Amino acid sequence: MVHAWPLSQQAVIFLMGPTASGKTAMAARIQDEFESELVSVDAAQVYRGMDIGTAKPDSAFLARYPHHLIDIRDPDEPYSSAGFCGDAAGLVDSIIGRNNLPVLVGGTLFYFSALENGLSALPSTDAATRMRVRDEIERQGLESVYDRLARIDPGTARRLAPTDSQRIQRAVEIYRLTGIPPSRLAAQTRRQGLNRPIMKIALFTGDRKVLHKRVETRFETMIGQGLVAEVESLLSKLDNPFLLPSMRCAGYRQVVQYLRGDTDYSQMVQNAVAATRQLAKRQLTWLRNQSNVVWFDTEKAGVSDSILAYLKAHPLTMNRRKTTDRHFTL
Repeated sequence: MVHAWPLSQQAVIFLMGPTASGKTAMAARIQDEFESELVSVDAAQVYRGMDIGTAKPDSAFLARYPHHLIDIRDPDEPYSSAGFCGDAAGLVDSIIGRNNLPVLVGGTLFYFSALENGLSALPSTDAATRMRVRDEIERQGLESVYDRLARIDPGTARRLAPTDSQRIQRAVEIYRLTGIPPSRLAAQTRRQGLNRPIMKIALFTGDRKVLHKRVETRFETMIGQGLVAEVESLLSKLDNPFLLPSMRCAGYRQVVQYLRGDTDYSQMVQNAVAATRQLAKRQLTWLRNQSNVVWFDTEKAGVSDSILAYLKAHPLTMNRRKTTDRHFTL
């Protein structure tokens, strides 16, 4: 159903795109031009101490362009899509209450979908059950646990990659807690999503080779900035770090494998770049399946000005424009 939103209704901006597409810089430009607040939509940037490998904006940038939902968890603390939806929905209400424009920016695209459409009312994580499932994965192997899930809930198993340990673990937890296959439970119970007008902007790079080169260059930069030392420091502070979702993020997982001696340095770099490229591909595939998305090619001259012109001309954002212009180059 398409809403005929009244012009007085405050819009919410979704600024989306694959990794290394320039979302952060574009968000800064939007904040320069509009009375707005930025909300990070990134499942990895929520973690304190995970700075280099998540391409988290540095402290000087964040001082000028503050982001909600950055550095809100330690790497061994869980953070879920349900937690994000609760946090983000509350922030959207507060930002609009301050008469500002909410700009949600990031690459964890499932979070955008969950916020817009709502999530199934699945049971909260139970620490004891979670630990039992983790132990089973460690003792029996992920493949064995995945095969068992496929027998219990073929629909969920088809939706998950056999290597997606975090979601496989969660699906098994849900079944253990409820006795109901997660796909059936999800169909039975769904919470309402964000009931506000959403303007979806997607950044992309038309030339895939350019995106691949950006990914490679960015990871090389991360290595130069001290990513390996960052991961070493994290591992020294965490209990059972190899089971944590935070350490399975693209880039971190490969450095962890290198530090464990599973790969050499050159293979680690190759694996990390390949994993990040695959992530970008999945992100683009997901975006292409979404509705009402306005696309902007970041390789075209003046793309940031085009995005700003689009926002300024839209009736749901015109009343949030700043009276003075400042510029941040994309």
